[in-house]
Amino acid sequence: MHKSLYIFVGSMAFLTGCQTLTTKPTPEPIAIQKPAEPAEPIVKVEKPVEITDVWQRISLQMEMPIDDQKLVNQYRDWYLANPRHLEIVSKRAEPYLHYIVEELEKRDMPIEIALLPIVESSFDPSAYSASAASGLWQLTSPISNYFGVKSDWWYDGRRDVPAATIAALDFLEYLYDRTGNNWLYAIAAYNTGEGRVNNAVRRNKAAGKSTDFWSLSLPRETQRYVPQLIALSDVIKNADKYGINLTPISNEPHIAIVDIQSQMDLKLAADLADMNINELKSLNPGLDRWATSPDGPHTLVVPYDKKDAFEQKLAQLDPKSKLNWHRYKIQSGDTVSHIAKRFDTSASFIRSSNNLKNNNIRAGRYLIIPVPPEGADLTTDQLLAQNQLTPKAVTYTVKSGDSLWNIARKYDVSVDALIRWNRLPKNGALSIGKVLTIGSATTNSGNERTVNYKVRSGDSLARIADKFNVSVDDLIKWNKLHNTKYIQPGQMLRLVVDVSKVNA
Repeated sequence: MHKSLYIFVGSMAFLTGCQTLTTKPTPEPIAIQKPAEPAEPIVKVEKPVEITDVWQRISLQMEMPIDDQKLVNQYRDWYLANPRHLEIVSKRAEPYLHYIVEELEKRDMPIEIALLPIVESSFDPSAYSASAASGLWQLTSPISNYFGVKSDWWYDGRRDVPAATIAALDFLEYLYDRTGNNWLYAIAAYNTGEGRVNNAVRRNKAAGKSTDFWSLSLPRETQRYVPQLIALSDVIKNADKYGINLTPISNEPHIAIVDIQSQMDLKLAADLADMNINELKSLNPGLDRWATSPDGPHTLVVPYDKKDAFEQKLAQLDPKSKLNWHRYKIQSGDTVSHIAKRFDTSASFIRSSNNLKNNNIRAGRYLIIPVPPEGADLTTDQLLAQNQLTPKAVTYTVKSGDSLWNIARKYDVSVDALIRWNRLPKNGALSIGKVLTIGSATTNSGNERTVNYKVRSGDSLARIADKFNVSVDDLIKWNKLHNTKYIQPGQMLRLVVDVSKVNA
């Protein structure tokens, strides 16, 4: 009997100790059925949307509910019926809207607040209200001062868009905290004060009533203020659905804030920025004079694409050449305030520039006075202030053969200015012997502003004229109201006023 030892290598068996080779059958492999893996869900990958328009950037982030309320619907209908208004607003907003959106996103505040300047001022940085609020965000002096926005003879920070924006957002955050972290309450409080809003909430709680915004008893203006913003948000968010074509605003910085470190002549700054002075002033509407304020803020807003070149030229500039200085010999009878008015500067700046501890000056000594550069486009009131027109030019007695045109030409002023300064009839009729003022006290004060006023319920042309110390005829002329019998609440009127003479 033969014994065999099989060594299996793979599936073959080799015989050892025997000369016979045999093959052992290989069993068929058993197929093991794996359980079917669940199919992966099909995920549709959205292609990132490139946001090229600031309006689009705003609309994509809107989260405030659009409540179906009567006033919301009324204001929505008004915006849809007046698309021209949004066109004008969009043009005014173009330099500033990207900056405002960036600030809101940094603070994680509702993006709808970017639309608040439309409600407040129609995005006009020079807007002025009957309650003495001013600027894009319609800040009052007490509020702006509290939140660090300064104003002086040279500068009104409420009209400085970056400064006012920071203050307004600080104020809104403060109100949000003081009204129980409710943004509708905070926005209402921006219009009427947190005290009124919180008192209204407490009254409803005590009476067992709802405390949502729509249930609160608030002043009529505030009851309309919040719905107007919500309606506007709806129109912007759903512009395509409503057939509204918003003027695109490129989603990129439009302005830059440059540190100029000290007081600077605006004509020089405009030259360094390769701009004309009117373009520079339009971006810096808070500046009231021919130079920035000696006490700051020492910043200027310039177009974003001019920032680098402006900073390079500024760095090469001798700091002493930022202003032109005049060496003035003090005359008998001079006072610091008289000299300041003559040279269109402030008494405090003359004192600080000359190390004066008080207003005591002595005839025969000299003061250094900052003055606009030679060749600058000076206004008539600046020429009068600097005595480049003689004192006799301040008044003029009408003679036979005179006309407004030849008088205006003689003194290098406009006919419209003569009519306004002297409250002449619209036809400009003159009588021989009449004494005309060339450059009114309003003009000399440096406080004349072209402002927008939003008509309120109960307003009349006579009431508005009295409030701003202007004539009804001027209101009609400035706003082309000759064929209009009525003015409507919410309507914007243009006025040329002396803000120092607005009746409280």
